[in-house]
Amino acid sequence: MVEKKFAAVPNEAEVEASAAKVDLDAQIAELRAEIARLTESVSAIGTSAKAVAVSEVEVLTERLRDRIREEPVSTLLAIAGVSFVIGLLARR
Repeated sequence: MVEKKFAAVPNEAEVEASAAKVDLDAQIAELRAEIARLTESVSAIGTSAKAVAVSEVEVLTERLRDRIREEPVSTLLAIAGVSFVIGLLARR
């Protein structure tokens, strides 16, 4: 009779295991939420970095166009010089 009563009552190990499982499930849920927040942050940073890079490229392109319009002869000589050096390096 006593054995039946003890069998019906969960032992301490089962209670602790159940509590540990509940705690572990809560931690996993928190980690998933944190990963989702980090993913959103990385995505926002990437989008911002892309926008900055595109903006910088546009500014540099416009500066280059202005310089070519202002000094076409010196630009042509610079391009010829760079091409000559690249040609020399390519022969080796």
